[in-house]
Amino acid sequence: MGFLNNVRSFFSFNQKDKEKDIVNAFNKAFYEYIGGQGASYDYDRKTYLDKGYGRNPDVYAIIQQQADKINSVPYYVHDIEDEKSLKQLKTLEGFAPTNLSLKQLVKRVELKNQAFGSDYKPFPLENPNPKQTWKDIFALYQAFMQTTGNFFLYMVKPEFGVNKGQPSQVYVLPSHLMKIVIKDGADVLSEDNVIDHYMLVEGNQTITFDTDDVIHVKLPNPFFDFQGGHLYGLSPMRALLRNIESSNDAIDQNIKTLKNGGVFGFISAKDNTISADQAQQIKERMRAMDVDRSRLSNIAGLSFPIEFTKLSLSTDELKPFDYLRHDQKTICNVLGWSDKLLNNDEGAKYDNLNISQRNVVINHIMPRLGLLEEKLNADFIPLFKGYENSIVKWDYTELPEMQQNIRELVESYSNAPISPNELRLILNMPASEIDGMDMIYIDGNKRAINEVSFSDLELDKAFGNES
Repeated sequence: MGFLNNVRSFFSFNQKDKEKDIVNAFNKAFYEYIGGQGASYDYDRKTYLDKGYGRNPDVYAIIQQQADKINSVPYYVHDIEDEKSLKQLKTLEGFAPTNLSLKQLVKRVELKNQAFGSDYKPFPLENPNPKQTWKDIFALYQAFMQTTGNFFLYMVKPEFGVNKGQPSQVYVLPSHLMKIVIKDGADVLSEDNVIDHYMLVEGNQTITFDTDDVIHVKLPNPFFDFQGGHLYGLSPMRALLRNIESSNDAIDQNIKTLKNGGVFGFISAKDNTISADQAQQIKERMRAMDVDRSRLSNIAGLSFPIEFTKLSLSTDELKPFDYLRHDQKTICNVLGWSDKLLNNDEGAKYDNLNISQRNVVINHIMPRLGLLEEKLNADFIPLFKGYENSIVKWDYTELPEMQQNIRELVESYSNAPISPNELRLILNMPASEIDGMDMIYIDGNKRAINEVSFSDLELDKAFGNES
């Protein structure tokens, strides 16, 4: 456990008593010079985490809602019985994961039954580490993927003994502090693994991690360079940084306006001039009135008429909430969420909320968990004894948002020429051993097809031969 003690001492050594807000003066001056097309915030992963998730309420709310939804999706570990069926199942689910036709649903059930065994296995390593649960791990996964585009999971493995190479604990590494170190002289265009090791860097403190001990999940990154920059995931915050800064500035300006009591400007006499002493006395009187909370504190008298010339715009004139709504919608669009789920009253009807909840599951939660599922099945699950031929799968059909599909499915196919057991399997229910459950029934009275008989008169009517 010496290595873990080094990690703990590393983080305790780098604790800061007070956060410092460092302004990149060059960036600010440069972008203002060319017309303010960029953000004065630094374009780096630390900034994305601090200014986005740590400071912006919309970003924080979105990521927290997404993390909660991810943790509500059940997952199961299956033994693989047929690799060919599993590949076909992945192709089918990847092509149309939720809007499958009846034929595709029946095929999905068939492939699933062929690919997996009938029993589930417990998820290996019940507790990832003494301080966290898997829900904590998955929540951090979403937070780091949304802020930095990367997720690094460190696996502690015994080097000796019967459990050699089998993870005993896992820890989430701070992806905003991680560096990918490339092998000396490596060709980044080759098919070989060019990563030599991973390194956690904070100031002049570093910790090195072997590549075999780290699971790296990342978002696609089209920005290639020969230094390996494309090996990092692309953070969504890179495209959002201007909107995050705009949103933060609007909130700061709102607070500033409230603290200042509104607009500022100059007081002057209408018909005469005000001496410096008179101006100072008026200012002192106004300051005393602002401090005094008695009923008559805001009433004062002057012996001459005055007027006020404002030098700033009021909150109503600046319309900061219009900008905040625009930034909020943009932030939601980039992060794969719906602004209707952020207590936004505009268009947030009951039906719209149901549709929005279902859409974000399909368009964001499922693909995001798919990335994690793929990595865990390749680099984590097979490391455990007895799990060499097992995989983990998240089941989205059990979410409340997806139940509308189930109701529509039952209504649409209850009278289809399929047996009750086939319908149960389509609905992810076990087959029943009751007599007749494998029989095909017709019409709403559910008569067995081999029990239906027709008279000659009924046949004539059916074929239009009635005299």
